[in-house]
Amino acid sequence: MKLFDVYPLYDITPVKGNGVYVYDEHGNQYLDFYGGHAVISVGHAHPHYIDRITQQLKQLGFYSNAVQNPLQKELADKLGKISGCEDYQLFLCNSGAEANENALKLASFHTGKKKVIAFEKAFHGRTSAAVAATDNKKIQAPINSGHPVTHLPWEDLEALEEELAKGETCAVIIEPIQGVGGLQTASNNFLKGIRELCTRYSAFFIADEIQSGYGRSGKFFAFQFAGVNPDMITIAKGMGNGFPMAGVLIHEQIAPQHGQLGTTFGGNHLACAAGLAVLEIIEKEDLVKKASTMGEFLKKEMESLQGVNNVKGKGLMCGITLDQQTAPFRKQLLFEEKIFTGGSANPQMIRLLPPLTIGKDQIEQLAAGLQKVLTRTHTTKMANL
Repeated sequence: MKLFDVYPLYDITPVKGNGVYVYDEHGNQYLDFYGGHAVISVGHAHPHYIDRITQQLKQLGFYSNAVQNPLQKELADKLGKISGCEDYQLFLCNSGAEANENALKLASFHTGKKKVIAFEKAFHGRTSAAVAATDNKKIQAPINSGHPVTHLPWEDLEALEEELAKGETCAVIIEPIQGVGGLQTASNNFLKGIRELCTRYSAFFIADEIQSGYGRSGKFFAFQFAGVNPDMITIAKGMGNGFPMAGVLIHEQIAPQHGQLGTTFGGNHLACAAGLAVLEIIEKEDLVKKASTMGEFLKKEMESLQGVNNVKGKGLMCGITLDQQTAPFRKQLLFEEKIFTGGSANPQMIRLLPPLTIGKDQIEQLAAGLQKVLTRTHTTKMANL
């Protein structure tokens, strides 16, 4: 049986990880400045992470959510304490798309409405309602067109109020920092305006923190820069450091009703062990503060490079814009300088999402590698004139 061809693949096979590095089958070392789509939050093969999962697997790897699992309560308590969101309830699931799907579903259940407002360049996942809220027609099948979603311009509160005033909207969903969309960062006033308008027009405010959450922005959640409280917060990516897990933080004012949400694998024993290990490492190593400090250093280093036009994002969620297409540039960076980076919907942007454990030495290594490729590319262009 062949694998279904989903992605164009680089000819590299990682077989080992350690901290902020991965290694291929030939022993080549690569600096990981992408973290597997922002998933690797506490580094590859962290000893505490390995120990937590190993010890749990020796006891019990999985059982049904029809019985009690004390690890789920422990995870919820720890997450509430570390994130500052103790007045929320936690629903556990398996992926970011599933988290958004359930948040939108819950908003519709509780408001009795079915319209969703999202924003241009948004990415919320590939499942039914989540992909309808995603601003990319190429990944939407005809079946997804049944979801009434309106995509509004970024930072346009006037357009948002006009839509909400129609009284048909169950939820407004936004990434406080867009990932795939090109690191657009919502201003504090924009997020405060969304909160105010959602309250006024009885719609749910959903903050999609799937990529920007878990300390990556320099706060536990990126919306916290604005001092607002969403009705729901969706999480995934760095939550399990590679173990598939996700969740929806649901404000305590939203009363649960049995049967509205459900999951088979969500919040299983191994997932909770992974999630607890991540939170314990984040707390012990003060990784939220480190993401802020290293993010500032990363931004300065990137801004100092010749050939970099712009630097966007917050903390260790960083996008650098070049004066050229980045696909071939990233390939050179990978194969010649042994550095993993990511792309975005902006073909001239490189997306940087390293583990939160990254240090100054690795940032300087990235800067040196980037400058080498930028200089080499510029020299080649000049020679061809």
